[in-house]
Order: sequence, then C-alpha cells, then structure tokens
Amino acid sequence: MPHLSTIDLALSGIVAAPFIGFLLNGLLGKNLSKSIASLIGISAIGVSFALSILLLVQYLGGAFEAHTTTLFEWIPLGVGSSIGFSLLADPLSLVMLMVVTGVGLLIHIYSAGYMHDDDGLYKFFAYMNLFVFSMLLLVLGSNFVLMFAGWEGVGLCSFLLIGFWFKNSDYNAAAKKAFVMNRIGDLGFLLGMFLLFANYGSLNYADLLHGTAFATNDPTVIAITLLLFVGAAGKSAQIPLYTWLPDAMAGPYARISTYTRCYDGYSRRIYDRAVQPLV
Repeated sequence: MPHLSTIDLALSGIVAAPFIGFLLNGLLGKNLSKSIASLIGISAIGVSFALSILLLVQYLGGAFEAHTTTLFEWIPLGVGSSIGFSLLADPLSLVMLMVVTGVGLLIHIYSAGYMHDDDGLYKFFAYMNLFVFSMLLLVLGSNFVLMFAGWEGVGLCSFLLIGFWFKNSDYNAAAKKAFVMNRIGDLGFLLGMFLLFANYGSLNYADLLHGTAFATNDPTVIAITLLLFVGAAGKSAQIPLYTWLPDAMAGPYARISTYTRCYDGYSRRIYDRAVQPLV
C-alpha cells in the first residue's frame, strides 16, 4: 500500500466525514434521538472544516502548490488511460473548501435548532451531509467525470430538500420543476464533456492544462465553453434557466438559502475550473 502523506489523509478525510455522517443518519437515524442525529450531522461537517483549515495552513506554509490524491482508478479508458477517483488541492479548490465547509458548518448548527421539532430531522441531516459530500466531490475532483458526479449529487439533494415536506403538493411540484430544469443544464455540461473527450482525448484537468494546445478562436473550444456554461447556468439559476428558483424557496430549503446562494458562487467557480484549460 502506498504511503499516504498528511495532505492525502486530510483530503480523504474532508470528503469521507460527511459521507459517513450521511450513512449513520440515513441508516440508523430513525432509532437515534434528535440530539444525537444533530450531533452526527454537525460533527461530520466540523471534521471537514477542521481538516480544510489544516490543508490551508499547509498550503500557506509552502508544503505544496497543487497536490493530487488518487484513491483508486475508477473508469478504465484503454491502454494507459483511465479516470481516477482523484482529489485535487490547489488555490481555487482551497478557497471553495473553506466556503463549502465553513458556511456548511454554520448552516448545520442553525438547522439543529430550526428543525428540532420535525420528526424527520435525522433525514434532513442525512440529506445535508450528502449535499456537502457532493459539493466537496465537485470542488475537489481532479477530472470532469468526478466533478459531474458531485454535480449530480448536488442536484439530487436539492430535489430532496425542496420536497422535504412531501405531504405538501406545492413543495413536490417545486422539487420536480427544479429537477427537470437542472437536467437541461446537465445535458449541456454532458455534451461539453463529450466534445472535450472526442477532440482532446482526456477529461483530466492535468492533461488538459499541461498536455493540450488549444487554438485561439477555435469553434470547437467555443462550443465546449458555451455548453459548460449552460450547465453552470442551470445549477445557479441564471437566465434563461432560472425559473425553478422562486418555486424552490419551499420547505427547509428556503431556510438554508444562504447555503444555496453559496451554491451559486461555487457553480461559477466550477465554471472557472472547467474552462481554465480552454483559455
């Protein structure tokens, strides 16, 4: 087994903690008290936030400039090529780590009080932990495929949170509307990924940044960039894919809208990440 550095362990722990919180509350939460369910949900994000601070301190201390941790090879693409389940720590991802885990921790603490009287509190914290896990995959993924996996996880959690109080038909309708509108954006993102792979043979950021020459004003590059933008527009409710957002301010989703506006910010940051190799 390869030696894991402090940076490797920190990156792995940042992603693993909210996923473990999701599993604990999702599988066992019905039999736990509300206080324990809240504690699990908050502690999971607290661990991620603490490890994110550790990673930031290491970066500021000059321990690394950009570091990739490959947990396992995920999708083989042929001889000598594959998509890894890899996490990338660099200045952009560190900024977004602090936003996602820092704001996320505050929202989890607030939610413990706001949702305390709800019988489904354990489910709410399970969804929120899964939301953070998905955002961390999106922010830390070292390739477009892992980014897209996190992207879809965030969309799923938005659907679950908007329709959390599912006995209200208006909330259910809002959840379905958000789900459908986001799939339109996702289609654009997928088409951009397909074009990228078909023309340049890789979906890894490192390969595209350092091993590919992109021609200025190339119609293919422009098309890829615009398609990726469609994905960001759908997720962050930008014109013309914004119509789901007013209806989405339903149920507990409205009370965590600070977090969802943070979601807008990282959608734009992820667009920056996605197009960085192309410009």
